[in-house]
Amino acid sequence: MEMESLIARAKEGDADAFAALIQKHMKAMYKVGWSILKNDEDVADAIQDAILTAFERLDQLKESRVFPSWLTRILVNKCYDLLRMKTRVVPMEILPEEPTPDAGYGNVEWKEALSGLEEKYRLILILYYIEGFKTGEIGQILEIPEATVRTRLSRGRKQLFVMYHEEGAERRPV
Repeated sequence: MEMESLIARAKEGDADAFAALIQKHMKAMYKVGWSILKNDEDVADAIQDAILTAFERLDQLKESRVFPSWLTRILVNKCYDLLRMKTRVVPMEILPEEPTPDAGYGNVEWKEALSGLEEKYRLILILYYIEGFKTGEIGQILEIPEATVRTRLSRGRKQLFVMYHEEGAERRPV
């Protein structure tokens, strides 16, 4: 009920209620954004755009219970928008990336394990295992059939399994 109350207050213009809603979902938003963009600065930009869009369109949310998937869908769209913009821009010079602090939103092992997967598998694994969405909800968020979600989930698991066992084989003494 607390989320429904916050949404109702936010729809009435209560900025604090909206901020509390976003704060509850910030960690999940970061993980989803990172699974697509793999760059903390780009993730921050996409999250900022998603928050602004959600605030502007909150009155369009019909059912409070779908707020997490609605917000995630907005974020996914913003991430893909950002990727499309980046492919149009050719940098004049390439600078080495400087390490950025993790801000406590994830751990290195989690990022390393998922970074080797294709984006379509990485995103579904994060939404399913980390964010707890059901396959039907993931299908709605990503606008793909539920059967495709299940297939990608299975293939993503297999890729992780193969990567994990190959890495383990490299470490074993011969």
